[in-house]
Amino acid sequence: MPTALITGANRGIGYEFVRQYAADGWRVVACCREPARAEDLRAVKGAVSIHTLDVTESASILAAKAEIGSEPIDLLINNAGFIGQRAGKLGHIDYDDWSVTLNFNLLGPTRVSSAFVDNVLASEQKKLVTISTRMSSLTECKAIDFLAYRTSKAAVNMMTKLAANELGPKGATIVLLHPGWVQTELGGPKATTPANESVSAMRAVLDKLTPADNGRFINFDGSLIPW
Repeated sequence: MPTALITGANRGIGYEFVRQYAADGWRVVACCREPARAEDLRAVKGAVSIHTLDVTESASILAAKAEIGSEPIDLLINNAGFIGQRAGKLGHIDYDDWSVTLNFNLLGPTRVSSAFVDNVLASEQKKLVTISTRMSSLTECKAIDFLAYRTSKAAVNMMTKLAANELGPKGATIVLLHPGWVQTELGGPKATTPANESVSAMRAVLDKLTPADNGRFINFDGSLIPW
């Protein structure tokens, strides 16, 4: 039975990853900030263990690591994220908000990956995934909004690429995934893709990953995204 660890598992994309992997017989390590309030998550059937984990707090991550121990993790999905200030034009930047967004979206996945890297390397599949966004592509960007979100995701893209360079020789496959514009609280009311469809498509991509994909930035339909 393969094992997946998923952050931000209480709602949206994270919850859907938990639900689908558990339904397919995976052991799922579901992590979120407030498990006691995650009623839908606690109702998921299957081999699911739920752990308190706040990606912005190193102590919280280390406590979850102590609970999980050295269990091999075939697939680690850094899903927890924060949208931040939706404007952010020069002259109108909320720097405190930007700092919070960077803590969630850059430092959070870095903390989690660092804490559980040995678990991933001890597994058969050795896959580590960070949910990013096409909005972080420098090549494609022609916008002037979402400064905090775009920059935090562009930064985590670089962190993930560096991790891929480091861990690829050890057999790991580390990628970034764009989930599409998903109908979640973060995606907003105008989003076009239901969460279950996005996750099903991303799972199809993850199933087909090989070491040759290490370090790639991949759309949920399997196509590559320019940096």
